Amino acid sequence: MSAVVNPTTVASDRKAPRPRGDMGNSIHRGVGHFRWVIRTLLLFGVTKNYMDRQVLGVLKTTLQHDLGWNEIDYSNLVFAFQAAYAVGMVVVGRLVDRLGTRLGYALAMVFWSLASMAHAVGNSFPSFVVARSALGFGEAGVFPASIKTVAEWFPRKERALATGIFNACANIGAILTSLIVPWITIHWGWRTAFVATGALGFVWLTFWLLLYRQPESHARLSKNVGFCDRQIYDRPDLVVPAILDS
Repeated sequence: MSAVVNPTTVASDRKAPRPRGDMGNSIHRGVGHFRWVIRTLLLFGVTKNYMDRQVLGVLKTTLQHDLGWNEIDYSNLVFAFQAAYAVGMVVVGRLVDRLGTRLGYALAMVFWSLASMAHAVGNSFPSFVVARSALGFGEAGVFPASIKTVAEWFPRKERALATGIFNACANIGAILTSLIVPWITIHWGWRTAFVATGALGFVWLTFWLLLYRQPESHARLSKNVGFCDRQIYDRPDLVVPAILDS
């Protein structure tokens, strides 16, 4: 026979379990504070991404003078980048899903940083087409990886803000490039500008590999943090049906 269930009891039972007391506060603080570290990694990753893609535009006049390009040549380089970027969005996004955020983003960063540095050895238009296409293909991974990171580390109520913050750094990257690249070019030449901006990716990569793990397996946090955090923030509507039989 099934027992009669009090509606008030059912409503109470529907609430997802929450950690209490010092344990709950510790989990809130641990995950909440470390999310800012993850957010910082994402914003620097996007800043670096846009610096690499903007170098060519800042050096357009210099490269046209040194390598003999015309406006059509430059537009074809832009086309090569954009076409490769579109393909990369699908391919690299799928790769991030298969390999995981940590490894997928790391490989994308290595690939596009090397492609950025490869511009420095270019002496002909075809060589720049190859470098530009490789750069576009690799850089496409930044947004799939960043959005997946936000999904893994941030509750639903903070995801729009986290996404907005790292997206804003696209403009910061463009601004920094217009300030730094001319100065490097004047002092050491345009080839050094490509090498310097590309090399920044390996600095970022060091911090990413040291600091990034999924919440539930992160060494700085309890093994239960990821589970509890998702219950509290990501699944507040979690329902476990209660059926009483006697």
